Amino acid sequence: MRARSDFFRRLSAVRRVRAGLRGWGGVGAMAVVCVLALAFVLLLPLTQSRGEAGADLGGQGTAQGIQAKAAKCQESTVQDQSPPPSDADGTTINAIKERGYLKVGVDQNSYRWGYLNPNSSGELEGFDIDLVHAIAKNIFGSSYSASKVHLLAIPTDQRIPAVQQKRVDMVVRTMTITCLRTDDVAFSAPYFVTGQQVLAPKVSTIKGYDNTLAHKRVCSAATSIANTRLRADKGHKIPATVDILEPVPNQLDCLVELQLGQADAVVTDGALAASQAAQDPTVELKGAPFTTEYYGVAMNKSATDLVQRVNRILETYRTSTGPDGWHASYTKWLLPTLGKDSPSADPPIPHYK
Repeated sequence: MRARSDFFRRLSAVRRVRAGLRGWGGVGAMAVVCVLALAFVLLLPLTQSRGEAGADLGGQGTAQGIQAKAAKCQESTVQDQSPPPSDADGTTINAIKERGYLKVGVDQNSYRWGYLNPNSSGELEGFDIDLVHAIAKNIFGSSYSASKVHLLAIPTDQRIPAVQQKRVDMVVRTMTITCLRTDDVAFSAPYFVTGQQVLAPKVSTIKGYDNTLAHKRVCSAATSIANTRLRADKGHKIPATVDILEPVPNQLDCLVELQLGQADAVVTDGALAASQAAQDPTVELKGAPFTTEYYGVAMNKSATDLVQRVNRILETYRTSTGPDGWHASYTKWLLPTLGKDSPSADPPIPHYK
């Protein structure tokens, strides 16, 4: 009702202005009135969304609503599908078994995570690939074989569409859990913790995610957390003069731009950046991580039974001391680049709602 009375009060003001302008002569007066009327009409939706007691007009009122929602959501605990008490099947899992194989979206260019090893048989290998096979072994049991896993290489910006369109059963591809993404996909409990960092040539004057990025060209992948943070932090946490380059489809493309001199720095997950630094001895991580993030397995929001099953598998995978467990995979793939004292050296502990 307040919004309605505000509107009519403004409308009366417009009429008073129109009366006062009669002496101006037709066209000019009418133009002014039209502008004022349009302004009041545009302000009406803002008054309706202001809420009570003196909220500011415009974007601040909207931003407050967004922040309030974000405050209730934490990336480390946003998953809400507790593991089932047993390896019970469901509609999604039964369909996978009937099909005869598990379809998983992965990376093929992330060194030590999901990549084609030229020194082996040419199969995809890495930390994420180990997790995929651990999931498949549990689902198929004694009938498991490598042929029951179909790995589909997908670019960074196609991870969510691939899950939504059911082109894959899941994505295991260094995918950060975010509250915003849970609107589109369901996540498992986190299986890895990392943070955003800056990667730049060793000879660069860049020291981290700070003022040393001024006037520098920075690369990030499309739909990535890095790109979102860069745009939000520009002019605040980092200088307004930072040149945020057009995002690339694949995160590794940023390393290529860096090597070609088309970018001065890359912002990406520190775990990925460490692997890229291992590939190219001319680059290094600059500064400490400036976020805390968690990787999760992304699945379709309708696949509740699969989400719960993956969470149950992760319970065993994290704590296993055998050759097929989390720590064995970390030692094999990530210890050489991240080290034993890294915050990433142990799996995150899940906290279910």
